Amino acid sequence: MYIATARQAPAAGGTGRIAANVLALGAVSLLTDISSEMVTAILPLYLVLGLGFSPLQFGVLDGIYTGVTALVRVVGGHAADRWQRRKLVAGLGYGISALGKLGLLAAGTSAGAMGLVLAGDRTGKGLRTAPRDALITLSSEPSALGRAFGVHRAMDTVGAFLGPLVAFCLLWTLPARYDVVFVVSFCFAAIGFLVLVLFVRDHRDVLPRVAVSLRSAFGLLRDPRFRRVCVVACGLGLLTLGDGFVYLLLQKKLDVEVAYIALLPLGTAGVYLLAAVPIGALADRVGRWRIFLAGHLALFGAYLMFVGVSGVFLLVGVLLLHGLFYACTDGVLMAVAGPMVPEELRTSGLALLQTGQVLARACSSVLFGALWTWLA
Repeated sequence: MYIATARQAPAAGGTGRIAANVLALGAVSLLTDISSEMVTAILPLYLVLGLGFSPLQFGVLDGIYTGVTALVRVVGGHAADRWQRRKLVAGLGYGISALGKLGLLAAGTSAGAMGLVLAGDRTGKGLRTAPRDALITLSSEPSALGRAFGVHRAMDTVGAFLGPLVAFCLLWTLPARYDVVFVVSFCFAAIGFLVLVLFVRDHRDVLPRVAVSLRSAFGLLRDPRFRRVCVVACGLGLLTLGDGFVYLLLQKKLDVEVAYIALLPLGTAGVYLLAAVPIGALADRVGRWRIFLAGHLALFGAYLMFVGVSGVFLLVGVLLLHGLFYACTDGVLMAVAGPMVPEELRTSGLALLQTGQVLARACSSVLFGALWTWLA
């Protein structure tokens, strides 16, 4: 593997090098995902089985956790493009999310306070995601974007794999000590923030200074190719359940012991980790859009398994297909959309796409939570 220097502009050729910036951003994401997935893994356990929240309350909170990022993604992306300070905006997002882990300690049993804390945490995610992905596209060769995102998402998924494991070990050693989980989560997030500050390089010297406006960002939707990607991604987002519901359904169907719920995301993360790089490279060869749609077919296959399958086949099948869904869609969608957006609006365009997608998924979580509560 050849490593490009962090400030080197992407080459026009197809050598497939992975830039140092991509690896540095991958390390940041790895540490941050350990932190965030520690919380995500225990959140259904903590809220529904620990604090006694109803599925509807959990659905609303999960919708907040997923959808509040939409309130800041476009604004954050616009600011990053206008000021050409993608690292600064991303760093602000990482810092806010880190502090949000400490806020969980103060929320107590109040659904309102928990909602505010989760909103703050997801505000940080909304600020950081588009600038981070824009830096990946600006640091990589166009012909190798699928592989670059695959490498980044694989490193990210190492964190997603380790986070639930760390949370499980902490709760196994210190039962019901959720406060310890939140403090350790904050420590990992703080280390990730330091790695960003010390090792990630911005690309202010790659792009000319241009006038950027929100109007020009939304004007990207006039491009029929980009508009089609946004419409399809949002439509499929409406059919996508939050991860927490997938794991709660597995727990209910298989009667999994409460202590082991935090381990369920390991199955998804393990498949994602193994598949992200080869699927990203495959997407570069056979077509990124095809792979993205194939990922949703895998997800719908996982949903169908809840109807007619049980036992270990249900557990393995759902987690396998769930992991393949993420490997085929997460970074691949950004690799699809990135080349369609002018460099001076790269962050704004990706933020616009991500905003529509997370809003759709937030609506899906709230509706499914209401349906579950009504049918229970």
